[in-house]
Amino acid sequence: MTTLHQTAFPGADSTKPPLWLLFATLMLVMLLGALDQTIVSTALPTIVSDLGGRENLSWVVTPYLLSSTIVVPLYGKFGDQFGRKSVLQASTCCKRRS
Repeated sequence: MTTLHQTAFPGADSTKPPLWLLFATLMLVMLLGALDQTIVSTALPTIVSDLGGRENLSWVVTPYLLSSTIVVPLYGKFGDQFGRKSVLQASTCCKRRS
């Protein structure tokens, strides 16, 4: 009798990565996300002052949040189509270059 794990992922038992590697990878991705937020919050006063003052703060924050909201489901869809590992590698590669 086969288990659910064997039917859902044929051959998955033969190439399991170590658990510490999975956690290290997830922590690296979370670090990149935290760095992104830190960079935006550090640059925000300069951007707002260039636009003419605090009353224009919403014009800076709204497009950033809107683009982040749009990109998250796209990453999920691309992960389903092309594989989560390749999408994760592509997204971290693009973040480092910009």
